[in-house]
Amino acid sequence: MSSGNFLIPCAKKRAMPKRLVIKDLERCVGCGLCMYACARRSAKSPEIGIDRSGILTTSLSGFERGATVIFCRACEEPPCVQVCPTGALTPRRDGGVSYKEELCIGCGNCIRACNIGAIFERSDGKPAVCVHCGYCAKFCPHGVLAFEEVPA
Repeated sequence: MSSGNFLIPCAKKRAMPKRLVIKDLERCVGCGLCMYACARRSAKSPEIGIDRSGILTTSLSGFERGATVIFCRACEEPPCVQVCPTGALTPRRDGGVSYKEELCIGCGNCIRACNIGAIFERSDGKPAVCVHCGYCAKFCPHGVLAFEEVPA
């Protein structure tokens, strides 16, 4: 036996999953830039407006109460996936869902199944859902949103 130094291979450490998170809701003024960013990325066209946005900002009844942001909170067992008859929505390994529009028939089951109202109906009847890409966080001028590593 030799007494040399041996390197023992380490198991490759898996990066922590990233998700869209709310950093400071008190700072949200409801400007909607996150919605426009999401819609633009989803539709690949600026003419679409916010129809394809998977995130929504809404007023909480006046300036004093501020605004809130609604988007998928990455359920461990998403009810929207459970009711999708075509497999258009599938669970992501790191929480939330993946959406395959070509499989969607626009039945609306997922919209009705989301218990926090975070799946929105587009004008074509299909869903707009946050897939936790983090694109919108780059456009939040007030630091409300962030795309961060989260424990799985």
